Amino acid sequence: MERRTFLLAIAAGLAGAAVGRGTTGLVDTRPAPTSPPIAAASAATVEAPVPAPLLPPTGVVQGLPGDGVSLALTIDDGTSSEVVGAFAAFATETGTRLTLFPNGCYRSWEENAPALRPLVESGQVALGNHTWSHPDLTTLGDREVAEEIGRNREFMRTVFGVRDSPFFRPPFGARNERIDRIAADQGHPTVVMWNGTLEDSRVLTADELLAAAQKWFTAQRIVVGHANHATVTTVYGDLLALIAERGLRTVTLADVWSTPAQRLRGARAAGSAVPA
Repeated sequence: MERRTFLLAIAAGLAGAAVGRGTTGLVDTRPAPTSPPIAAASAATVEAPVPAPLLPPTGVVQGLPGDGVSLALTIDDGTSSEVVGAFAAFATETGTRLTLFPNGCYRSWEENAPALRPLVESGQVALGNHTWSHPDLTTLGDREVAEEIGRNREFMRTVFGVRDSPFFRPPFGARNERIDRIAADQGHPTVVMWNGTLEDSRVLTADELLAAAQKWFTAQRIVVGHANHATVTTVYGDLLALIAERGLRTVTLADVWSTPAQRLRGARAAGSAVPA
């Protein structure tokens, strides 16, 4: 099946499922996007060599370092199993590189683990910790903060085999020095914020979401989106066309910053020589 048709079929299935459940969240009723087919848009993405990853910093990052043409698409939460599944299919079909920040309390992640885990193991998809149940950590005591982060760390290890991700994103972006310190103590020294957004923490129309992408899809940005509302699944072709038009290359956060163990696994997955 042609790729764009495949992904549009996913989107149509999501829309039908939402209507069947009486969901009011899906508001996009546009016809199929008029952008080039996903396969063509993917082929036009930048093929320049990817710079060697840096060691993960301790502290807050809000964008990608240096000059370049990289774009880090980071996807949070996962309240919808259908949307998480659509992101997995999108990555598989197009080769788009993503960083996911799941909340383990949502069943969507375990339901879609068979599709996602090979992508994680190959390095095409990276994971970061977004806490177990998405609370405002600044309202919790130290013990509760550590439990939220630690439980989600164990979830990522059990479900996806991820043992050493340095990345942590606080729910709502709510953080302070205390939260950063506890996250580092739990194995996540790099607190990942963002300098671009799909603005889809609420339900958007497709036109609103694409307007946000037009604004924020520029070089060296970390863009935050969410696997919660189905609108994004109807505009994958448009997003890829925009990335290609602007000469950008999608990267995971682990492509940019990685631990020695992550580099070793990446070299083995690629079948290349293992660095000394």
